[in-house]
Amino acid sequence: MKLIVKWLLLGAALLFVAYVYSGVQVSSFGAALVAAFVIGLLNTVLRPILVVLTLPVTVLTVGLFLFVINALMFWAASGFLSGFQVRGFGAALIGSLIYSVIGMVIDSALESLFAKK
Repeated sequence: MKLIVKWLLLGAALLFVAYVYSGVQVSSFGAALVAAFVIGLLNTVLRPILVVLTLPVTVLTVGLFLFVINALMFWAASGFLSGFQVRGFGAALIGSLIYSVIGMVIDSALESLFAKK
């Protein structure tokens, strides 16, 4: 149940990112749900590999390169989908930052909502 609620909320978060920032476009709620799924899949499968491969750069930049990796995952998802578009790397960076902040709020809210008593 928690996973489905989180997925729906992250789809809504993508719609919010598209509403707030013009560099990201989402055509519909269905496209936002698919995009949220693809972003989650890329973050689960590809992101850990990229983090390990870019570890020296990440250490050198005191972790700031992780923002670049997040932006690449966001941008890559838009490359796979037709209803989700990002207008370049700068838009991917800003869009992924907004999406990540909203995602942290969603995680925190769901954790307190579904906490076992």
